[in-house]
Amino acid sequence: MATLVANSVKAVLVAPFHNFIHKDFHEVVKRMTLVDRLLFLIIHFVDKLGIWHRLPVFLGLIYLGIRRHLHQEYNLFNVGKTPTGVRFNPADFPFRTADGEFNDPFNEGAGSEDSFFGRNVLPVDQRNKLLKPNPMVVATKLLARRNLKDTGKQFNMIAASWIQFMIHDWIDHLEDTQQIELTAPAEIASQCPLKSFKFYKTKEVPTGFYEIKTGHLNRRTPWWDASAIYGSDEKSLKQVRTFKDGKLKISRDGLLLHEDDDGRAISGDVRNSWAGVSLLQALFVMEHNSVCDALKKEYPELGDEELYRHARLVTSAIIAKIHTIDWTVELLKTDTLHAAMRANWYGLLGKKFKDTFGHVGGAILSGLVGLKKPENHGVPYSLTEEFVSVYRMHSLLPDDLLVRDTNAATGPNKSPPLSKQIAMPNLIGINGEKVLSGIGFTRQMVSMGHQACGALELWNYPLWLRDVIPQNPDGTERPDHVDLPALEIFRDRERSVARYNAFRRALLLIPISKWEDLTDDAESIKTLREVYGNDVEELDLLVGLMAEKKIKGFAISETAFIIFVVMASRRLEADRFFTTNFNEETYTKKGLERVNTTESLKDVLDRHYPEMTKKWMNSSSAFSVWDSAPNARNPIPLYLRVPQ
Repeated sequence: MATLVANSVKAVLVAPFHNFIHKDFHEVVKRMTLVDRLLFLIIHFVDKLGIWHRLPVFLGLIYLGIRRHLHQEYNLFNVGKTPTGVRFNPADFPFRTADGEFNDPFNEGAGSEDSFFGRNVLPVDQRNKLLKPNPMVVATKLLARRNLKDTGKQFNMIAASWIQFMIHDWIDHLEDTQQIELTAPAEIASQCPLKSFKFYKTKEVPTGFYEIKTGHLNRRTPWWDASAIYGSDEKSLKQVRTFKDGKLKISRDGLLLHEDDDGRAISGDVRNSWAGVSLLQALFVMEHNSVCDALKKEYPELGDEELYRHARLVTSAIIAKIHTIDWTVELLKTDTLHAAMRANWYGLLGKKFKDTFGHVGGAILSGLVGLKKPENHGVPYSLTEEFVSVYRMHSLLPDDLLVRDTNAATGPNKSPPLSKQIAMPNLIGINGEKVLSGIGFTRQMVSMGHQACGALELWNYPLWLRDVIPQNPDGTERPDHVDLPALEIFRDRERSVARYNAFRRALLLIPISKWEDLTDDAESIKTLREVYGNDVEELDLLVGLMAEKKIKGFAISETAFIIFVVMASRRLEADRFFTTNFNEETYTKKGLERVNTTESLKDVLDRHYPEMTKKWMNSSSAFSVWDSAPNARNPIPLYLRVPQ
């Protein structure tokens, strides 16, 4: 009886808004609680006006908070069976394990190597549309770079390398042994570097669950555990450790990654890597070893294993913090997102309050980091298929690395002169390690700092990635070259990721009804019609993300950003080592102090190369182009600002 009354009340309250709500959302709104329906009406009203990013910062934060809540309720789907009851005692594992197990006290396998990718959107079977339209046609007509478009001063090559560094930490699909071949249709074959190419299909695995019957396995640990430098299993971890004073292996000069007898870099994950990622791996090996030195000096009684475990916790947290309040702030360069990302880590009360009084008042006031217990919203932690899809950012990569002369006098804004250009294919794999050794750490980092990265737009996917050699998990090369943009289109379809419009609907974003809703560019509209006809429902997700009109200050699309809203928070709040165990007992007092006093990548660079940023960096962030002007001081309190 009570349920009947509640449903009647909901129907009466929402009925007047039936015509106001976009018809595509009527069904999902019916399934919402009364409070969630009212919250949905708020964001839907703002979305119809298209103004959330122009609201005063504090109102923008409220909008994003409502959105995050709704997506936590309606856009987290488990894949695979879920165990019940307490499975182990967290006190037995006060450290990050090699394979990611024993983090979630109620599900020891959550976030571990070879666990399932979850879902933000229910799978959409596309087996009968894998080649509609042909992925090589899509890649040729809409993605392939014509002329490099960059991000101006906003985002540099360190930033592009950083997100690849994170991908090597988080995600990598397990492949099947069966190969597939894609062939270019005659109409575009002459424009394709490869007329056909072979690759391994993604391995499909039964879940044993009635709702989502099959899924895909993640070879990497999806926790924010720095597995890019430590590996995702015991074997990889043993390869990178020295087993002395907790330290990791590094080159003899202590500047670059240690290499095996074949010249292949030794690190947690070297698959499909290049010199930019290798450089960041080396930097954080240095950071790990530096933490070991600091801890050994402070706590001489600690042995190798204890030093390693504490240093890994500290280094992983520093990486997560840099990504949250430095990298993401430059990616989404607005006051609202500056406030939002700092609120994720520190809460609305800010760093000074949290440093002084500790974590008080819950996630809103003191942030997700330091919560009393992890929060997974009833769905075991994983990264999702949709998260993988929106992180397809290869357009950030340029055609050449512009190497600077760090021995010459600097020009305006601390910019060293250009010395030479190196084609990006020469910086991949073993050959890339050799080239990096010749350039050296400082010169490579300064060069990447002063070079803008590519923009995430149509016709900006690097041509050299249309004929690239993929690698096995151990970094050895495969015999078959691939056309990467075509492969990425195929991968989303193969993995049942919704196409662009269905994707937006599932995220409570108003779908497009015509190409003009997506972009104002006449040539883009013409080519979209040529490839997809007038059926906007057929638009591939990757193409939509590249074509979509960008919010001012955003280097990514709003559609991709909405996945970030829920998943960026989830990476922190679901992890025991950022919540329950984010304390001096687990990290040590000295270790936690290191995390709390590191605010940016610049801080890490300054620890290891104190002269680098002083001499060559003019910008406020190491992720902005280094000769750009530092951020101007704004006397208006952050929460009271109004976007220009």
